[in-house]
Amino acid sequence: MKVTIRDVAKEAGVSPSTVSRVLSNNERISQETKQKVKEAIKKLNFKPNAIARSLANNKTHILGIILPNEIENTFANPFFIQVMQGISLYATQHHYYLMYAVAKDKKDELKYVKDFTLNGRVDGIVILKAESQDHTIELLKEMNFPFVVIGHPEDTDTTLWVDNDNESATYQVVDELIKSGHKHIGFIGAKIDWVVSKDRLEGYKKALRDNQIVYDEALVYHGTGFDERTGEEGAKVLLSKKELTAILTTDDLIAVGVNLYCNENGKDGKVLIGFNNTVIGQYQNPPISSIDIQAVKLGWYASKLLINQLEGKEQKNKHYIVETEWIKRK
Repeated sequence: MKVTIRDVAKEAGVSPSTVSRVLSNNERISQETKQKVKEAIKKLNFKPNAIARSLANNKTHILGIILPNEIENTFANPFFIQVMQGISLYATQHHYYLMYAVAKDKKDELKYVKDFTLNGRVDGIVILKAESQDHTIELLKEMNFPFVVIGHPEDTDTTLWVDNDNESATYQVVDELIKSGHKHIGFIGAKIDWVVSKDRLEGYKKALRDNQIVYDEALVYHGTGFDERTGEEGAKVLLSKKELTAILTTDDLIAVGVNLYCNENGKDGKVLIGFNNTVIGQYQNPPISSIDIQAVKLGWYASKLLINQLEGKEQKNKHYIVETEWIKRK
């Protein structure tokens, strides 16, 4: 027969409500009473109902994940899948579950945030990107609701966030390309209002400046999505203006599109570099070099920061910078 709270209460000589308060770690219960209840729980091998315990604690043990409003590419891009894998790995180890919101635009994204928070559906929220003047982040801060950002927000001091040093990673690649003889390096990115896009472009510009090469807007293209289409369109535009020897893209899917255009139009022989080091790039012809940003680790640390805050654990760091590595292929 299943052991109930009433059985535990009878064994410990207390009321069922006292047992519930002990399970929710109520500070008003004396240590002596807590000890009696814990001994009764152990003796009877009582397994508290997770839902009942959550109600008692006023917690759901659920994290809400706000997917980017450009959702058409989210599940096609391995980066987002890897990030969510990392979030899930840490969350499940600490008995948290995940709820996803698929927003079709920014207005829809804000609606989901309000639904998650005001209706008590989740304990905390994970945002998968940061934008300039991000209204989602502003709303969550106004509500004082727990959240973490993958990407660095404008307020880096009081916000929980995880990111790579995207400016430095891009700088190192472009600097090495220049020192190896490349003078005409194209840059193809997307979503220029995203902080990650701005950081990678800034790294590109800084490497040019430090090597006394004038920044040329004709060598830069910004598309609408982190996808093959942006890569193909960007390659077509840039290669019609200049004879490039190398092209840096801000995502492996963009690099795949560049590769496809070059192969189909006799423009091969370029040094091509992507970001995220997904398996897609490895199986291209030729294989695409890429900057590994360790997306799984980004998600893992984001989950850790948020859950530690929810559990009231003291943590010295409010952010983590995850290291990157340039994976060179033929």
